[in-house]
Amino acid sequence: MEEQGLIPYIIVLGFLIVLLLLLFIRKSLAFQGTKFSVEIGNGQTIGRRKEQDDYFSTATTKNGTLAVLADGISGLKNGRIASTLVVTTFVREYSQLERLDNVEDFFRKVALQSNNQIVQQLNGTSGGTTLVAAVIDEQGYLHWGAVGDSIITIFRNGEFIPVNQKHTFESILEERYLSGEITEVDVQKNPMKKRLINYLGYEGYKNMEIGREAIKLNKGDKVCLYSDGVYNSLTEVEMERILSQKIAPYDIAQEIIEAVEQKRLKNQDNATIVILERTAGDLEL
Repeated sequence: MEEQGLIPYIIVLGFLIVLLLLLFIRKSLAFQGTKFSVEIGNGQTIGRRKEQDDYFSTATTKNGTLAVLADGISGLKNGRIASTLVVTTFVREYSQLERLDNVEDFFRKVALQSNNQIVQQLNGTSGGTTLVAAVIDEQGYLHWGAVGDSIITIFRNGEFIPVNQKHTFESILEERYLSGEITEVDVQKNPMKKRLINYLGYEGYKNMEIGREAIKLNKGDKVCLYSDGVYNSLTEVEMERILSQKIAPYDIAQEIIEAVEQKRLKNQDNATIVILERTAGDLEL
């Protein structure tokens, strides 16, 4: 009778053990679900230029994935030297980081370091480069920085979300238009509107535009880094059509570059695209 009296307690204890085991398994799966993965694609064409002044690279470490794209200024000498130097500096410094506690501080310091190195290496000769840099951290947040007129966008649910500003004279003209000083026609007809007002490689360099808040990425989001040779050649509609395809980021990048080349523009600039697609994470239980 006494053993029979223990049976209900044994059943309850067994139930509790099974319940704890299920909770442990769920917690383990949830932890695995937060692991984040990024698929990378890229493409590039020299266009009608004699030299490829665009340079890019990516690096994945325990801190996340970095993508860097620099567009050496073709109107100046040594554009290739400047773009190569800034990209290699960013990748080297990122790869050596033990922890990425402050991305904003990292972008600012390495951009200034790169600028000083370019100025020193050019030793008084002209040269410079634009730069866009993106980091997707282990929690799936996008951090970014930019100097010049290369751009970063997020392609989400068939639409572009602009990220950075172009540092050109056109942005100043647009401010004057908004304040009523000039007309929209004045903005569009100004021959200097594409002139850079901020880039790396000159002693007057002051700062890098940096995102104040990280952007949470959704599964399927594509973070795109472009040099102006891409967005000056293709329309948003043309790029949306290619980016909407359910194919690998590398294949998308190759199709975009192929579309640029098919335009056969007389003065086609160097054109480069890097795509980072969030492909996993946030397992729902």
